[in-house]
Order: sequence, then structure tokens, then C-alpha cells
Amino acid sequence: MTPPGPESGARWGRRGTAGTAIASSLAFEGLSHGYGRVRALAGVDLAIAPGEVVCLLGPSGCGKTTLLRVAAGIERPLSGRVLMDGREVAGPASFLPPERRGVGLVFQDFALFPHLTNLANVMFGLRALPRGEADAIARHALDRVGLADHALDYPHALSGGEQQRVALARAIAPRPGILLMDEPFSGLDSRLRDTVREETLAVMREIRATCVVVTHDPEEAMRMADRIVLMRDGRVAQSGTAAELYRAPVDIEAARFFSDMNEVPGRVQGGKIATPVGYFPAPGLADGTAAVAAIRPQSIQPRPPGMCVPGRLVSRRFLGEVELLEIAVAGLDAPLKARVRSSEGLRPGRDLGVDVAAAEVLVFAVPDA
Repeated sequence: MTPPGPESGARWGRRGTAGTAIASSLAFEGLSHGYGRVRALAGVDLAIAPGEVVCLLGPSGCGKTTLLRVAAGIERPLSGRVLMDGREVAGPASFLPPERRGVGLVFQDFALFPHLTNLANVMFGLRALPRGEADAIARHALDRVGLADHALDYPHALSGGEQQRVALARAIAPRPGILLMDEPFSGLDSRLRDTVREETLAVMREIRATCVVVTHDPEEAMRMADRIVLMRDGRVAQSGTAAELYRAPVDIEAARFFSDMNEVPGRVQGGKIATPVGYFPAPGLADGTAAVAAIRPQSIQPRPPGMCVPGRLVSRRFLGEVELLEIAVAGLDAPLKARVRSSEGLRPGRDLGVDVAAAEVLVFAVPDA
């Protein structure tokens, strides 16, 4: 992990100067791929509009990086098609190599050539242009990411964040119609990551290319994407805006991915799930269905004893902006976790009331119940 340093306050180039690309659409139709007996993609259907910023989100092994590599032309799919602007670039009888797809790539490890200067690294994708023109374009790209003064340095002389910026400059220099990024911020220190991500997003918006970013971080996806594609087991589990996936996850697994959850079992009665902490709406579930109420920690508020559901404070932990409480409630095997702004006056062992915001509770049927 890159140590924090002076780069955390580094200046990038002036916004609005990155240049503009002609965005391309990107589509996957029935895409499948695998490695030996391991199935990485299982019939993916996905259409991405020109200029859209899409984050492929999911745990390790879900297929998101494989999908990116297939889009780039690094991997050839076993079945299905990849289309750019409606033109098939990979399919049963066709395969366009990466250098002919008009795609920019930023890899997780940046993949810079150690024997080339930063300028030469950026010029690498401009070899079809006259040298003088390629030099000018590459220097402009380095200037936009704030590294013009390091053009003749080598990658090993730069920090991790600076290397990421060289990789970004190399990707945008040819003004690609599609920009693909594979977990580009995962190796950066957390204090540096926010700044680099914000500036990178600004560059992405400036060039107006279609952007696909792979990440395993739900907050990062929510910060960056016009649309999030949640992947699981080589398939698209759910696709939508950050608000749609957070507020209306397709199932309990999707809900867990975006937030910690208190999972309280119960059974549906009269259109509501009955639990030890209250009754909550269970739309679409028949009476008698075994279900689980997914309660986010921030939807729980402690109240004075005698109000709401009775509970007892087990522990409290200061986390800076919030405090994490564990509250025991009769009928539950494990304490509820609550995140509150302040728990002043509360001490472990004290009785209290537990107030749950019913509108924020998600209810799901228990699988195979």
C-alpha cells in the first residue's frame, strides 16, 4: 500500500483541458467464459450507453475483471458476443484485437514499462502518429494529470499514486471511445485514494468516453457511477443507480453488499413480518412465509426505558463520527448493532428502548424455506 506523503496535496492539471473523445456504446450478449473447469462468466447480457460511467461491482471471483478483459480483447469469450457501436468485435466467427478496438486501459498494477520514461509510456499508444505530434499529445496528457515535470523520469521514481496518474494519462492520450479501468485505486493509501479518485472522475467526465470501472468497494461505486452493475457467480445480479441498489436490493445478498445488516428472522402475518423488535411491511410475501427482516444499524435509535421495544445495552464503541452500540433484545440470539451520532448518558448494562425506523427495513423470504 502506498504510504501517505507529499503527493496527498499534489496538484493536478487544470480541469476542462483533457480533450474530448467520441464515446462508443458497449454491449455484451449471452457472454460466457471460463478457465478450465472454472466458469467466470455465465451468459452475461449488458448494454452500456455512449458516455455512461458504469461500475462493475462484486466480490473477488464474481467475473467482473474477466468481463473487462473480454471487452478489452485480452480474453476471447467462449460464447456470446461483444459489440461496440453495434459492431461485433468478438463473437463466434469474429475477433478484433485490442489495438483496433479504440479502448483505453488502466490496469490494477498500472502496467507501466519500467525501461521507458513516463513520457515514452504515454506515447506508447500513439505510435501511429508522427513522433512530434505524439510527443505533444503525450505531454498534454501528463500536464492534465499534473506530472508534466516528471515526463523524463522513470516510473520507479514515482509514488504509487503518481504511477496511477501516468497510467491514466497513457489511457486517455489516444482519446479512446471506451475507457476500461480495473480496480485502479485499490493499491492507494485511503487518504490519497479519495483525491485521486475525484480527480480521475473529473478527467473521465471531461473526455466524455464511455467508462467501465471494476471495483469491489460499494462506496467507491456509488461515488463514481451513473449505473452500478452488481455481479455474482459470473452473472449480473442487479443493475441500476446507486439509490436503486441501496434502497431496493434484489435479494438479501445484494443488501449485505451495500450495508451491514441486523438479520432478524420472523414469519409473515397479515402482510407484515412479525419479529421480536416489531412488525414490518413484507410486500409480495404470502402469510406464513419464513422471512428475514434486514435492519441497517443506522435505522435503530435508543430511546428512554419504557418506550418502544425493551432492550439492554451490551456495549458501546466510539468510532469518531458515530458510536457503535450492541443492544440485547429478548427473543434474539445475537445483540442488535446500532450506529448512532451520540449515546451520551448510556452505559453498558442499562435498560433502554429500541426504536426501529420501519420504512428503512428490508424484508426478504428465506431462500428454500
